[in-house]
Amino acid sequence: MTTTYFNLKNQALLFSFMALVAISCGDDATENDKSDNIVVEQKNPNKNQLLELDGKVFSIPSPIQTAFLIKNSGMTYNKDVLNVPSKVTSYSTNFKKAVNLGIYGADLGYVTLYDQTQDAISFLTAVKTLGDDLGVSNAFDMELVERFEKNIGNQDSILSLVSEAYKSSDRYLKSNDQNDISALILAGGWIESLYFTTNSAKLTSNKEIINRVGEQKNTVYNLVQLLTPYYNKPEFSTLVDNLMELNELFEKVEVTYTYIKPTVDVAKKTTTINSTTTVVISNELLGQITEKIAKIRAEAIN
Repeated sequence: MTTTYFNLKNQALLFSFMALVAISCGDDATENDKSDNIVVEQKNPNKNQLLELDGKVFSIPSPIQTAFLIKNSGMTYNKDVLNVPSKVTSYSTNFKKAVNLGIYGADLGYVTLYDQTQDAISFLTAVKTLGDDLGVSNAFDMELVERFEKNIGNQDSILSLVSEAYKSSDRYLKSNDQNDISALILAGGWIESLYFTTNSAKLTSNKEIINRVGEQKNTVYNLVQLLTPYYNKPEFSTLVDNLMELNELFEKVEVTYTYIKPTVDVAKKTTTINSTTTVVISNELLGQITEKIAKIRAEAIN
């Protein structure tokens, strides 16, 4: 592998991590059943960070934590849940390019975790193509890419760099009056990650994965708020309408939140969320959310 290719790969992985940061989650969950309701208590949800985008604050996990959870649940690699890399040439509008940059970024993170080298190269190319088309690659200077490259294997350092990469992208897009593009990349990564999670929940009935789905209640609401200002732009209205319908489903999820003061590490520029959440979601509601996100995702990639 040449140095040029290695740098390109790590730059694209920054895109993939950036796309994954929107989906909220937690660690060390325990669970109990109550009739047909699924009750899961999340304790000590660490490794979350805070992200501000266009004035909206998101509670976010380590960027590939959801993909790790799916893999650790025993799920085998499933190429069928991924978007097709060759579709990249069919995305002609900035709307489609931005949404699918987020989607392909999530896909690249997924295949990378499963060590699927050949598939990773295909998604790498798709991510790089869309990133270049949108100008997002200009947000990453070589110093950031080199720091990322040198810290492979150091999770804490990588998470800090991922946060920095996302903020660099956000600053670049804002400075070029492209808040809508930044929001769409975020939405695309979240849609794909939730699509992975609901599919895995359906196949495994894993309580921690189901909990991960329920925890998206606040995130989908925030995404609606984030995208609504662009409702009158071409292609936005359908996505916002679909997310509003998804939000109506998530409103039926019962979430009990207990605030515990976050821990701030000034040196690492990270904030750890220590609050706890209890999620209750019925099997019927989980099925409805699964069906709806599949529809939203199908419209996004076609």
